[in-house]
Amino acid sequence: MNDAGRGVALGAAAYLMWGLFPLYFPLLEPAGSLEILAHRVVWSTLTVGVLVLLLRLRSTLAEVLRDRRTVVLLCLAALAISVNWGAYIYGVTSGRVVETALGYFINPLVTVLMGVVVLKERLRPLQWAALAVAAVAVVVLALAYGRPPWVAIVLALSFACYGLAKKTASVGAVESLAVETAVLAPLALGFLLFIGLAGTAEAGQHGVGHALLFTTTGIVTAVPLICFGAAATRVPLSTIGLLQYLAPVLQFLLGVLWFREEMPAARWVGFVLVWIALVVFTAEALTHRRRQLALAAEASAV
Repeated sequence: MNDAGRGVALGAAAYLMWGLFPLYFPLLEPAGSLEILAHRVVWSTLTVGVLVLLLRLRSTLAEVLRDRRTVVLLCLAALAISVNWGAYIYGVTSGRVVETALGYFINPLVTVLMGVVVLKERLRPLQWAALAVAAVAVVVLALAYGRPPWVAIVLALSFACYGLAKKTASVGAVESLAVETAVLAPLALGFLLFIGLAGTAEAGQHGVGHALLFTTTGIVTAVPLICFGAAATRVPLSTIGLLQYLAPVLQFLLGVLWFREEMPAARWVGFVLVWIALVVFTAEALTHRRRQLALAAEASAV
């Protein structure tokens, strides 16, 4: 297998692992979403700390910490990813797996919209059309659910904010996660100490196996991230952009086929509109990229 093939395989593995998360987090119940989130932060901090040592990234991490602007951006990223993780865990442990899938389906469109609002980027006509269809889809789904799909909206917005902060900071994946989890770790430890003293903690109350599962949250967080980082250096962003749909597709299928969540006709209509918007958006992006590459090739030839 050549380098590009390994990149595709690693990228697919990352998104497939993320797509299987709805099967993992319910194993940690009856712990609530906040307790699970706190454990994920703490064990991720320890896991990433070990990775920093093994990959000899201490000097790189020290350089990151010396840049005040970068540290502020990573603190903002930490806030965004904590909201994202919390909303996701809440969604999959409260019977809203399909709604979490919706959040990651619309995330690319929300990211583009944020680029317009925050970075003043200009959109092409088909991109505007895709956003309009997605907006109609959200309205249809809100009517179908009898409420706005808050879990999906929070997931999409928080991950778009996270992506914007990470893009602006421009720091390696492991170093970035090391700072983000270290920022969140004191709060997470404080919360775990509080519920432990209050006698409301669930971790450690349901056998050794259940307790040990919590220690795997760091590995579950780090492994797909490492695979993704390795893929991003081997394949074009357009390929990563296509692979990213593997996770919500798998989550959607798990929600419908495994967890048997209700999908009345109106919700199907909303999801079909979302998928139409994504097809338009992705096809336009690929066409535009090919056009730009062709123009670049012509310019270099001249």
